[in-house]
Amino acid sequence: MIMTRDRLHTIGWGMALTICFALMMALTVRVNAVKSEVRLADRQINELNREKMLLDTEFQTRASQQQLTAFNDVDFGLEAPKPAQYLENERQLAVLGKAASPDAPPQIRVASADTDGRPGIVSAAGPLAGRIIGSAVAGEVPRDGVRKPLRASQLEDRLSQVGSRSAERAE
Repeated sequence: MIMTRDRLHTIGWGMALTICFALMMALTVRVNAVKSEVRLADRQINELNREKMLLDTEFQTRASQQQLTAFNDVDFGLEAPKPAQYLENERQLAVLGKAASPDAPPQIRVASADTDGRPGIVSAAGPLAGRIIGSAVAGEVPRDGVRKPLRASQLEDRLSQVGSRSAERAE
């Protein structure tokens, strides 16, 4: 089989294109590998920068602590608390509190109990409003903000008044 010159040209160009395509693919793979290495190096640089910032902060903090210690020794003379200065319970903490101002709202109440064992209605004072929250009927709350617990017979009357007042407000 004899090949003509045109046929050899076509095969030669095909081989050249195939070789160029293979070289281009190899070059693309190599470029992507270098890009990956660059990204990895960039991440490592960022990590090292973060670590450097943390170490700088640590160094400055320790230097600041030494400076504060020197200031304290020379100027302030403060000491660490001793065991006798700690409070044992909440009551000791409450004793340290100052009295409420005259215009302060009454304290918030969170629970109430009858002496006969039946639970009463709990009223709470709103710290911002300074009035009793949960009051069913206005005017039934004494001036000191403390309401006496209701008995079961009084509760039914009170709930009926609440229902009638809420219906009046809706109109």
